[in-house]
Amino acid sequence: MKRTTRKHLKEDKFQKIVSQSVEFLKNHTKELSLAGAGVVVVALIFVVIQVIQAQALRKQNRILDQIRSLSSELADKPENLQELEKLAGNGKFARMAYLELAKYWFEREDLAKAQSQLENIKGKKDLFYYQAQDLLAQTFIHQNDLDRAIEIYKTIEKEKPENYVLDAVLFHRAEAHEKKGEIEEALELFKRVKEEFPQTYYGYDATAKVTELEQKK
Repeated sequence: MKRTTRKHLKEDKFQKIVSQSVEFLKNHTKELSLAGAGVVVVALIFVVIQVIQAQALRKQNRILDQIRSLSSELADKPENLQELEKLAGNGKFARMAYLELAKYWFEREDLAKAQSQLENIKGKKDLFYYQAQDLLAQTFIHQNDLDRAIEIYKTIEKEKPENYVLDAVLFHRAEAHEKKGEIEEALELFKRVKEEFPQTYYGYDATAKVTELEQKK
């Protein structure tokens, strides 16, 4: 086939495709307009959702930073308590605020106020929840309500939370048994902490406790 003939065939084929495309657009203008409008609407909804989510995230970050700032200055600025209590009232990070308030009162040995704040932390069993449970059990130990403390620690151990290391749980439970006079139970738990968490803060302390309790036997 000559080059000129092939060229004409290609041109005819191209013209045919163009003609068919134009004809399709003429016949389906309305449908295409509606489809285009639909795409635009979907795109706008997506953009609006992204903007709303970004604003919500910025707000959450501001609240989180505010809680951290107020908590870090509580010792020197007790007037921060009121602001922290407001933040503890609602919102995503309310439980964090409750926990910080509880720590503040626990450090000042106002165990009733600490317990009151901790009992507000319920719901999702995340890091805040288990930190609160641990601290609540410690308030019971300080009030000599040892059985309640031990039960809390047993429950945490049974649930095996992925986001909370058990060395503190086992160590504090051992302290409760020791205070209760149950030396064998305490010694067994201190040994577990020593063996299972040798490089942690509680692992080192457990080593000293094992030596101390074995000398008392």
